[in-house]
Amino acid sequence: MSSLPLTIRPATDDDVPALTDLYNHYILNSPATFHLEPLTVEQRREWASHYADHGRYRLLVAEREGALLGYATSSPFHERLAYQTSIECSVYIHQDAVGQGVGSRLYTALFDILAREPIHRAYAGITMPNDASVGLHRRFGFRDAGLYTEVGYKFGRYWDVAWLQKDMPN
Repeated sequence: MSSLPLTIRPATDDDVPALTDLYNHYILNSPATFHLEPLTVEQRREWASHYADHGRYRLLVAEREGALLGYATSSPFHERLAYQTSIECSVYIHQDAVGQGVGSRLYTALFDILAREPIHRAYAGITMPNDASVGLHRRFGFRDAGLYTEVGYKFGRYWDVAWLQKDMPN
């Protein structure tokens, strides 16, 4: 783990190219996302525009010496209004920063912020197997909610997605 300081902050428009590169790595090399084709910066700019520096839906980035090392989001769980007190969380870490505690720092900051918001449950969908992601989520109080079997097809095979849930203070 680097001894250099890590900064966690809300994402800005200037972060979008690095966010795009980070996410495209997972599209091309991992079943963690079920996108199949790399996204453009403009597509990710539209995605990033849905987040704010207030409210339930946040996009936080981790950076060290100007290099983006990861991001965490809280997004709508479902578009229907009755779901508004539920969110879906995700975290993606730059491949060179995996195992350095960046995900934990991002989630600590995200859940500290979200504790003041009217959120009842947080959910996370994790493509299985993924012991590191399951372990991270369990450390933050997530528990099993269900398993969708063979729900996604990527890299010539079917993948299961485990759903975990976390009780929120509100």
